Amino acid sequence: MPKIKIALDAMGGENAPQEVVRGAIAAAREQDVEVVLVGQRKVIEAELAKHGCKLPIVDASEVIGSGEIPTEAARHKKDSSIVVGINLVKQGEASAFVSAGSTGAVMAAATLILKRIKGIERPALGSLIVFPWHSLMLLDVGANPDCKPTQLVQFAQMGSVYMEKIFGVKQPKVGLLSNGEEDMKGNLLVRETHKLLKDSGLNFVGNVEGNDIPRNTVDVMVTDGFTGNVVLKTGEGIGEMVVQSLRDAIMQKPHLKLLGFLLKRTLRGAIQVLDYAEHGGAPLLGVNGTVIIAHGRCDAKAIKSAIFIAKRAVDQGVVEAIRTGIN
Repeated sequence: MPKIKIALDAMGGENAPQEVVRGAIAAAREQDVEVVLVGQRKVIEAELAKHGCKLPIVDASEVIGSGEIPTEAARHKKDSSIVVGINLVKQGEASAFVSAGSTGAVMAAATLILKRIKGIERPALGSLIVFPWHSLMLLDVGANPDCKPTQLVQFAQMGSVYMEKIFGVKQPKVGLLSNGEEDMKGNLLVRETHKLLKDSGLNFVGNVEGNDIPRNTVDVMVTDGFTGNVVLKTGEGIGEMVVQSLRDAIMQKPHLKLLGFLLKRTLRGAIQVLDYAEHGGAPLLGVNGTVIIAHGRCDAKAIKSAIFIAKRAVDQGVVEAIRTGIN
């Protein structure tokens, strides 16, 4: 049986191409998957040579920068690593696409090239938040700042499919992010969505609040992209602040420096809890193809994880399951 082929944007992310190539090599060695690097051939070949390794390369002369307008860049930079990589999925030459590049550009290109699954009003970007005792999918986290109630219901449906297919959660519990648990709480969007979710056939447990994120309350938490992105970035910022404060406090006391050194890995782990790059990246759900968006700061380990998640999504038929569940 042929290996699943994953197209990887070699030029995307703050640590590209070095960490991206390292992650691709690790994935190809450790997983039953073929990784195709997409980007500037000479740059990629030089990086591969440092590791004495060869991987398939698809040349793409252009790079979409983080400061460019996503839709315009996706339309006009047709030979960019993002557009070329997504076209490989469209043409059936790759089963999935992974990128740590511009989130907006990946979403725009995926929507323009792969198109939305029939019946899906808007694709959603999901973030897996992992605790030692619990994991949940938060969506949307940035693709759709303004949403309609029907779209939030579709986000809940797609998130439920993902948690069931990828993580084996049976009948995932769905919660609607609000400013209170009572049915009447929330803004107009939340109140209207609550009514629809009650009749959706999903395992809807009602409204949930921000403090439910670290609790084992729900498996899927639904909100609009503006709120979801603020929640995600706030969590990351607090994590960084707490870790830095602990580090500063320890370093100010010479007799605690050895303890600080011993706790270094533990402190680093604390900051990674809300960073979806550490858990395989964020799936773009609702397009006709498997697309995983990794964090722009991700390292080789996170790239490898994103490739693994992409492979698993293909193996488990997530796109087809969403297509069947919606239509």
